[in-house]
Amino acid sequence: MAAQELSYIRNFQVNFQGYPPLQTITERYLSMKFKLTALEKQWILYDVGNSAFILLVSTIIPIYFNYLADNANISSVNYLAYWGYAASISTILVALIGPIAGTISDTRSYKKKFFILSIGVGIAGCIILGFLHSWIWFLGIFIITKVGYSSANIFYDSMLTDITVSERMDRVSSHGYAWGYIGSCIPFIASLGLVLGAGKLGLTMTQAMAMAFCIVAVWWLVSSLPLIKNYRQIHYVEKSGNAAKESFGRLFRTLKDMKRQKHIFMFLLAFFFYIDGVYTIIDMATAYGTSLGLDTTGLLLALLLTQIVAFPCVLIFARIAQKQDTTRLISICIAAYLGITLFAMQLDSQLEFWILAICVGMFQGTVQALSRSFFAKIIPPDKSGEYFGILDICGKGASFLGTTLVSIISQITGKVNLGVGALAIMFILGFVFFRRAVRLTKELQSSQSEPDTMTTTS
Repeated sequence: MAAQELSYIRNFQVNFQGYPPLQTITERYLSMKFKLTALEKQWILYDVGNSAFILLVSTIIPIYFNYLADNANISSVNYLAYWGYAASISTILVALIGPIAGTISDTRSYKKKFFILSIGVGIAGCIILGFLHSWIWFLGIFIITKVGYSSANIFYDSMLTDITVSERMDRVSSHGYAWGYIGSCIPFIASLGLVLGAGKLGLTMTQAMAMAFCIVAVWWLVSSLPLIKNYRQIHYVEKSGNAAKESFGRLFRTLKDMKRQKHIFMFLLAFFFYIDGVYTIIDMATAYGTSLGLDTTGLLLALLLTQIVAFPCVLIFARIAQKQDTTRLISICIAAYLGITLFAMQLDSQLEFWILAICVGMFQGTVQALSRSFFAKIIPPDKSGEYFGILDICGKGASFLGTTLVSIISQITGKVNLGVGALAIMFILGFVFFRRAVRLTKELQSSQSEPDTMTTTS
């Protein structure tokens, strides 16, 4: 179905007094066999592209940084700490930039421009990383590249309200993560083959990594082009005077109004805590395994398995979400991650890391996809960039807290296991606050439906 038809469905939500609720268009469309529109496919394709970079970040890049750090005589404990600090700095920067840029992007025709700029920074940085041999310069450019990637994700996530309707968001969002996981395996396998087979191919480690970075950058760029070409900002705020100044005012008013939007505030608080563990595990899984002295090849293959396991699991949960309460599935994922964290505390063998990789793959994509679609449903669509920018503060702020916590405890105690164990607290708090957010959301929906019921009855 064309994007124009989706827009028509989205805007034709009108009930005439004396008539039953409108069902002939939206419900007939939803009752059909689920089929992605062209624009939905292009939105999903971008996830396939950018996921290749973040997979590189969570697998090969930490190992390559360990190679650079080892050449500079940096200890394994300090290597993990420096990597954690770099991840923390990048998340702090995005947390500061995100809400402002997200709010400005809600202005008519601005979202695509900001999206393209962020992608450009990320892709350019990805290429440059392949030609750096100094560990300190490598970390500096990595921070800038990660900021570009993360900023693009703010605008990308907020596009969800423009490319589909509310009733389809769970499945479209889940398809994005699912195909991102499996699609990113293609450039990853090519990069892995270059790195592991560098000697047989007559390449040095640095030459193999340069080629790997270029492969990922080209994959990211090509996957972005269809969305860049066809995306149109349907929900927006009209430009009035100074767009930046007006955006600051809107952001301030939204933050002030958050006191009245308790269900949104409580979800943001819950998201801050539970996504902390998710992002920290993504950012530091390989670094954690490497610091424990586990085999590099085994670590990379285990994390490839995570991507493969995640693909069907996300789609299965997305189908279940059509019949079951989405919030219940998110709660299950948070509880599962608590168990994963406790298991990771005592991890000390290759087999246990493989088990950990499988468990993470089962829930990682689902908790992210359903959290994204749940949030998109409870926010005003014309302020999606602004709200997703605020959501990114919570996500990036949490990631900063998690990676910093792991780094500090690792350096103080000399045991990385204890740092990982601290993440369990985040999942417990996240679960408690999320259930509170669900209760507040249902209370609000109930109070809003009561006047409609009274009007229909009268």
